[in-house]
Amino acid sequence: MKRRLYSDELGRVLVRFFHDYLPTLRGMSPHTIHSYRDTLLLLLRFLSAKRHCGIECLDLAAITAESVAQFLASLERDRHNGIATRNIRLAAIHTFARFLASERPEHLAASQAILGIPFKRGAQSAPIEYLESNEVEALLNAVDRTTAAGRRDYALLSLMFNTGARVQEALDLRLCDLRVQRPCQVRLQGKGNRVRVCPIWPQTARLLQRLVEERRHPPDVNAALFVNNRGDKLTRFGVRYLLRKHLVAAQAVVPTLREKRIHPHSLRHTTAVSMLKSGVDFPTISQWLGHASLDTTMRYSKADIDMKRQALLQVFPDILTTAPTDRRTFERLPIIEWLRRL
Repeated sequence: MKRRLYSDELGRVLVRFFHDYLPTLRGMSPHTIHSYRDTLLLLLRFLSAKRHCGIECLDLAAITAESVAQFLASLERDRHNGIATRNIRLAAIHTFARFLASERPEHLAASQAILGIPFKRGAQSAPIEYLESNEVEALLNAVDRTTAAGRRDYALLSLMFNTGARVQEALDLRLCDLRVQRPCQVRLQGKGNRVRVCPIWPQTARLLQRLVEERRHPPDVNAALFVNNRGDKLTRFGVRYLLRKHLVAAQAVVPTLREKRIHPHSLRHTTAVSMLKSGVDFPTISQWLGHASLDTTMRYSKADIDMKRQALLQVFPDILTTAPTDRRTFERLPIIEWLRRL
């Protein structure tokens, strides 16, 4: 029997896409690349099942606008994904289609058709969860600082509240990224490998300095700042676990914490909302948080209920007061005031 020959064109394109294009030319973070990998893996599995063949039998011709649309529909129908998840998957496929158009011009028409698939509207954006000042205080006080692990947790939470760093940015900090002498600051590497410097409070700097001094062996300057009991770098899952543990303890003091779904990114939201309440302008907050677009920062203007109350008081604060509307009142009040009281 003659052995079937397989085309390796799809495999070679995928290797260049993930090894060269995304990390080098686009400068995407490992987590974004992993998300794109998961999307294309789901797509390949879908195409394989649809064509009743192994993934190794697929070629570039299998990736069409029609097959992508069917894949997106299956995400919502079979995997019960929401609109937001569906759009994230489509964004990854769009990126691959743009790369394919530049790498393989003979597939330009198919790539353009895929890029023509629109994002779905109507995604429900979840409300931004953040902590009030008394909740932040309760959370930090819940940490047992008599233990080495507790002092590490306290320093990590304090740093995240101070800088508004993404959890991975905090975990990627090395000793050489830390400056504990005045002016105290840390160097954070964010999305797209963009580096920014954030000032930190002297209290936070002292916490971090003590954390370094408690290491059993003199650490290398490139060593991770936050490590577990085995000396390995903390993971995002580890941070989620320790945050949940301290939140449970803090709920006994501040019951409002039971009503909130707090996760590590909520600490970043807390920093942003706190800066907004303090009167810091949006461009400064955007630079502080490392946002690529000011539009991302603007969503915090919708998050804080206290600011909404203040805005309400500034717009016709006396509009609900009982006001007489007889002719004598009209004669006593300026016309604008009288109209506002109607």
